[in-house]
Amino acid sequence: MIEYVKSSKVSPSPLFSIIIPTWNNLSYLQTCIRSIRQNSAYPHQIVLHINEGKDGTPEWAKKEGIDYSISAENVGICMGCNAAFSLTQADYVLYMNDDMYACPDWDTHLFQAIKDYGKDDFYFSGTQIERHPNPYGYVIGGHDYGDSLQNFQENKLLKEYKNLAVADWQGASFPPSVMHRHTWNLIGGFSIEFSPGMYSDPDISRKMWEVGIRNFKGIGNSLVYHFGSKSVSRISHNPGRKQFLRKWGVTARTFYDFYLNFYSKNTTSFALSNSFTSNSDIFRFKFKVLLDRIRLYFW
Repeated sequence: MIEYVKSSKVSPSPLFSIIIPTWNNLSYLQTCIRSIRQNSAYPHQIVLHINEGKDGTPEWAKKEGIDYSISAENVGICMGCNAAFSLTQADYVLYMNDDMYACPDWDTHLFQAIKDYGKDDFYFSGTQIERHPNPYGYVIGGHDYGDSLQNFQENKLLKEYKNLAVADWQGASFPPSVMHRHTWNLIGGFSIEFSPGMYSDPDISRKMWEVGIRNFKGIGNSLVYHFGSKSVSRISHNPGRKQFLRKWGVTARTFYDFYLNFYSKNTTSFALSNSFTSNSDIFRFKFKVLLDRIRLYFW
């Protein structure tokens, strides 16, 4: 059973409805929401899905006037986000993790990209700052501002974050990520067969691809600091890698690599052009799909 709790507090018309699933992680959630409230240029609606809530999260959310859905057990990201969506008000629905800290004007840059594009068929992501080096375009790695709230160097981050901005990148798939609510309704939100959530991110992007969306862009100056999967280590993982392959006929890596160009900082991709630029690209793609199908047969 999922319960829905609508706050009695009246808020201004929100630009984004920000869905945050959380699981007994109140101190990080409080920091995340504080950063949204302090560092946003626009008013937003925050909607939680509270899994269990044994740490006082429901009581705190009521006190803060935050809308939320709640389940007695941990139902994971997929079902939780879908439940929270029913309480959203804004045209733009954004998914964020509870262990993220939103840097100033993170929302300004995302909304500017939406305005510049001028249509609803998009999936845009902010860019994560993380402690560990990372070769991929969606993460600015190697910048350590703390691995916990106890050693979080917030003031240092606020002084330096502007210098960390990067060029926009191709292949938006991970949070913080925003879509129009029309798109959410069209694809049915998150796929609950991926509960509690492993590989639900590439799956939702793949569903968007299926309905014709091709603009998957990461915004290089919309920045969040990511403490790093504080809940993932506590759950039993679903076999998401196999599930994605069985559902779509290719691995998530093939989808990211050849459709979204996610693993590269190059913004030219099959996703944008709908065609390959060379015979070698065609061969690599067909060979990779063949390998995926062989793997599917043995799985």
